[in-house]
Amino acid sequence: MKHFVYLILISICFGLNAKDKLNILLFTADDLHSESLGTYGGRPSDLTPQLDKFASEGIQFQRAHVNVAICYPCRTVIGTGLYSHNSGGLGFMPTRPEIPNVIDLMKDGGYMTGILGKQDHSTPKPASKWDYAFDQKDLGDGRSPTLYKQRSVDFFNKCKETNKNFYFMVNSHDPHRPYCYPDNLRKGAEMPSKVYTAKDVSVPRFLPDLPGVRDEYAAYLNSTRRLDDTFGAVMEALDDSGLADNTLVIFMSDNGIAMPFAKCNTWFYSSRTPLLVRWPKVIEANRKDGKHFVSTIDLLPTFLELTGVKGPAKLDGRSLVPLFKLEEQDGRDFVYTQIDKKAGSAAVPMRAVQNKKFGYIYNAFKQEERYRNNNEGLTMKAMEKAAKKDEQIAARIDLFRHRPSEEFYDIENDPNCLVNLIDNPEYKVEIEKFKKKLTMNMKTTNDPMLKAFENRNDRAIVDQVIASTYGNATKVKKSKKRKK
Repeated sequence: MKHFVYLILISICFGLNAKDKLNILLFTADDLHSESLGTYGGRPSDLTPQLDKFASEGIQFQRAHVNVAICYPCRTVIGTGLYSHNSGGLGFMPTRPEIPNVIDLMKDGGYMTGILGKQDHSTPKPASKWDYAFDQKDLGDGRSPTLYKQRSVDFFNKCKETNKNFYFMVNSHDPHRPYCYPDNLRKGAEMPSKVYTAKDVSVPRFLPDLPGVRDEYAAYLNSTRRLDDTFGAVMEALDDSGLADNTLVIFMSDNGIAMPFAKCNTWFYSSRTPLLVRWPKVIEANRKDGKHFVSTIDLLPTFLELTGVKGPAKLDGRSLVPLFKLEEQDGRDFVYTQIDKKAGSAAVPMRAVQNKKFGYIYNAFKQEERYRNNNEGLTMKAMEKAAKKDEQIAARIDLFRHRPSEEFYDIENDPNCLVNLIDNPEYKVEIEKFKKKLTMNMKTTNDPMLKAFENRNDRAIVDQVIASTYGNATKVKKSKKRKK
């Protein structure tokens, strides 16, 4: 009898403890330009009403970045709290088997784990299994707010039925290509709550303002509005579940827009992400943090501290909880980003460091190799057509295709990275400071590309390091010899 009573008391205590623990809901957009949101000064200003409302309910980070501006490796950083070279997730590949990740850690900590969309890209290794999972084909091509809400309702009900806290990762497939053209809607996808045309477009300054660019960007706006619809639908499901007051919600993008000079690179708008966080009764409403650099490497340490779940002794990131609580954190005046392998396994190693004033980039691959990715679309076609008569646009395409080994930008005045200052003698001292900063980070994180960076003027050594780091996946399409 005493044993029976003891078990009941344990069950009651466990139930109370579970109720008191914090739930985590991480919502990601796919290829969202950071300044598309109205709350980040985007145009048209009415594009993201649901996200703008959410931003007013918590904290908005102004200096947030992803560490890798490509979907798969970015999500691997989120799931492991490690830079790509420390997890083995250098591109579209799993981490090393022994690397812990958020799925297994949260499950071991008694949490129910759920995911909607981008399941393969968000699962660091095949052995890790989500408790609840629906992917693109079961979510209207990942573009159905209605289905996202239905699946969310189902997940929250399961958590309540089993009296379990949750880690829920909701990944919209919007605004990833192909964009939303109302007269050519993809099977299963829904129409956004509002449709935009070329006249509604404000072209980002890192792209030329051309009719073809405007047309494609308008379709991107449609996809972004549908993303906002999806986010609102999931938030409605959370509110209806009665679990919102005990749930930390984070919204972010996995990288910048899938157009030239953003995604798959290390320029400012490649890695900058909107980062919105709501923690009821802890984070004050309408807060903005424009001081601290934060990045995806910090998310797993944050989740572990908030939930009390035991994690690895060594992670590359640091918890954001002190910033949530209005405390200061030193060492948040720089952010480090990188690219290793693109889709298709081509290795195009890049390393970058930036603060609020400047940004330095090291491109290890050869200038004569032609950089191309699948994010070019109608925008690049419009640029290539215009380049026949416009030397400035031709020069931009040349930069995109053939990178100098080093780049340096005045981020404060030129966030679009239009003017490379690497050879400007006025910035020599600052450039050397940034090189030393990058070297220190590469040493601290055991980056295998350090030897290449330190010997960047010796092509033979650089090629040897690339080959040993990335294996045979090092070839980029070679272009015709450029005119001098």
